[in-house]
Amino acid sequence: MEIIELKAFKGRNIYSHKKTIKMIVDLNKWVDISTKNIENFNSRLVSILPGLYEHKCSLGYAGGFIERLNKGTYMAHVMEHISIELLNILGEPIGFGKARRVGDTSLYTIVYEYLDETRGLEVGKVAVQLVKSLYKGKDFDLDSALNIVKEKVCRNQLGPSTRAIVDAAIKRKIPITRIGRDSIIQLGYGKYQKRIQATIVEDTSCIAVDLACDKTTTKMILEDVGIPVPEGGACKSIQQAIDMAEKIGYPVVVKPEKGNQGKGVSLDNTNPSEVAQSFIAASRFDDNVLIEKRIPGNDYRILVINGRIAAVARRVPAHVVGDGIHNISQLIEIVNKDPRRGEDHEKPLTKIKIDDISLRLLSKQGYSLDSIPAKNERVFLKENGNISTGGEAIDCTDSIHPENCSIAVRAAQVIGLDVAGVDITCQDISRPLHNDGGAVIEVNAAPGLRMHLSPSKGKSRNVADLIIDMLFPPGTRHSVPIISITGTNGKTTTTRMIAHIFKVFGMNVGKAVTGGIYINEKCFVEGDTTGPTSARTILMDKSIDIAVLETARGGIIRSGLAYDQSDVGVLTNLSEDHLGIDGVDTLDDLLDVKSLVTESIKASGYAVLNADDPMVVQTAKRVKSKIVFFSRQEDNLIVHKHISLGGKAVFLKNNYITIATGNGNIQSLHISKIPSAYGGKLIYNIENCLAAISAAYSMMVPIPIIEKGISSFYSDELQNPGRFNVFNIKNFRVVVDYGHNIASYKLTGEAIKKMGASRFIGIIGIPGDRDNASIKAVGSIAASIFDRIIIKEDRDLRNRREGEVAKLLEEGALSQGMGKDRMETILSETVALEKAMAQASAGDLIVIFYEELDPILKIIKKASETMDSKLTNVFNNAKYGKSQG
Repeated sequence: MEIIELKAFKGRNIYSHKKTIKMIVDLNKWVDISTKNIENFNSRLVSILPGLYEHKCSLGYAGGFIERLNKGTYMAHVMEHISIELLNILGEPIGFGKARRVGDTSLYTIVYEYLDETRGLEVGKVAVQLVKSLYKGKDFDLDSALNIVKEKVCRNQLGPSTRAIVDAAIKRKIPITRIGRDSIIQLGYGKYQKRIQATIVEDTSCIAVDLACDKTTTKMILEDVGIPVPEGGACKSIQQAIDMAEKIGYPVVVKPEKGNQGKGVSLDNTNPSEVAQSFIAASRFDDNVLIEKRIPGNDYRILVINGRIAAVARRVPAHVVGDGIHNISQLIEIVNKDPRRGEDHEKPLTKIKIDDISLRLLSKQGYSLDSIPAKNERVFLKENGNISTGGEAIDCTDSIHPENCSIAVRAAQVIGLDVAGVDITCQDISRPLHNDGGAVIEVNAAPGLRMHLSPSKGKSRNVADLIIDMLFPPGTRHSVPIISITGTNGKTTTTRMIAHIFKVFGMNVGKAVTGGIYINEKCFVEGDTTGPTSARTILMDKSIDIAVLETARGGIIRSGLAYDQSDVGVLTNLSEDHLGIDGVDTLDDLLDVKSLVTESIKASGYAVLNADDPMVVQTAKRVKSKIVFFSRQEDNLIVHKHISLGGKAVFLKNNYITIATGNGNIQSLHISKIPSAYGGKLIYNIENCLAAISAAYSMMVPIPIIEKGISSFYSDELQNPGRFNVFNIKNFRVVVDYGHNIASYKLTGEAIKKMGASRFIGIIGIPGDRDNASIKAVGSIAASIFDRIIIKEDRDLRNRREGEVAKLLEEGALSQGMGKDRMETILSETVALEKAMAQASAGDLIVIFYEELDPILKIIKKASETMDSKLTNVFNNAKYGKSQG
């Protein structure tokens, strides 16, 4: 029994619209063994995980899973429920899961919901380990296993401040993208996005952050604008530090110039010896060490957001309170058992840890770790009140004096911070700082939010919401529009048409298609870019006004969607393609995959559906958004019913594109005005136009702009490379197309018959991952279309033997009655094209269904240039009266 695959879907996927873990497990000999047939398996399982008694399973009531368990169930089902229960134990209230066998193999796909990715992945491993222990009759240490999971989660999860901002953004339905493994987060998409790192927002300049990190320069700036700061300066040696302390007078504070989180800070240094020891501690964090006059009073953190006071907290240094029984070390253990305390930043408070500074402070108070303080006696363990060193916070937001508010806001502004933590020491924050002998100690560029979100005492403040409101004021946009296009055929052309319309509309268009990633018409990444990685690349681009994404089945199956919801989702058509791959065996399976695009649309958005395709029409039942139907038929009943209910539709009427607006019909372009349709001959490009117009009209693009876009879009190697590109070479023509399934061969055949030719020559091939019946069917269709065929193979054989696909295509052609004298096999598509062109006669039309476009275009270009050269020679000879003999 082993895990074959373990991955996390970060968003909507074919299993769920929630984040899920997919785990494929090979059960080997345990695949058909029921749990009831393994001695003590069930009883030991529920004794380890008693929470399983609450699992409903498919029976729909608490105890349902136990009922299934007692009757006997399979191991993968048990792993599914163990994973869910472990996540519940670890604080994730999830319940979705399922397990399905992979064909007749010993493999099972187990899927379950998760919230934290690391936690979700790790519990899957623990579930398999637990099942192995149970069927082997061995003990299993669940606590140790879960502690390992917790440690890994702690290392990889977002900090509490970042997490709070992310949660606030999710509440506002702002899409979230984590960049890397640290705390850099992209909020939103395209030109409206904002990025944060912890509580540093992208609009804050690097200079402001650097200034805040440089405590000496910060003090100088604050002092220059009249803000009170403690007397002192920076030193590089112990002697300099002692001299500085003697000059300004004891007690003094010693701290690293560029430290954070209170690391290396010593507050009450009263003699040269203490200053020397504190200097050594501080210099571990920075070569420059600050010596400052100790300001008596309490430690306050004032959080300033966008020029306003967001929250105020009094920070109390880490301490224990004696009970007259336990020593200080034991009291620390008791305090650290508080469930609110974590190892680092994962909880509201941090566990108290003893270091050299703690031991010195205890000694100064006359204690050691073995000392037993009297009852109610408070013993401090840290000099600073930072939460990260075990301190506590008391909310004082409602108590701060207006003058102190002004000082804190001014301090943040003069440093240049949008979000700042202003540290003030004074006796009472409710009294004016100037009257209280207080001072501004520091201005922090990345203030933690924990003390305000979850103070030890007082009111919680929703400070993360204020940061989101600053970045995205209510009513402003956070995302560019997203148009996602899927289907079996026509995806690429439809995507290119839509992108072209929006470019004509004056928008900066990010486009991901089979040919590459484009910003407007400039290609930045070449290749098949129809998966979620490419879509994310587009959505991360700060220059785009709109994202137009071709969304293929492979990417959906492998990784789900790159976005949460689109503004428009287009489903062009649905026919047999890629069946028998990735668990997609039937058209219904394919519909389930493709429908994810049309199900993941904003309620205010539109699903664009092909009303001529019965399979596509079925998806309307799943759609939660509004719908625009398109059709090549004026009398389509689906369209008529939709229009009668006030819906929008785009259809052909008397060969004119007609738009039903909900308030009447608007006649638009005649199909003869659509260059990509070749005078109406290319029916499937008319269908693609209808889909593109539907998408653009859904986005309220003015009809004149749509017409201009469609009438200036050509199916050539520049605007629509590789999609029915027609080349005139000498006295014959070559059509280059990416037909790769049964439907596309049929449609291409219909189109070329309308174009006419003395002979139709087909260079045919099909990817090797299609099943044998589909490959033979393509051979049969080709035989019915072409007078002569050349059979070639893709370079990528997709686990087939060389010549295997070609043989199947030949068998298909022979079954249609084509004689062997009218066909030949040339496995290289470039060699096949060169031979076909060399043997072409006047009036011939050659169609090549290519795998790699660039080599094909180079051959055609070379032939065209040769022809141009010959024509030039003929012209010159005629001009100067030279013989052509």
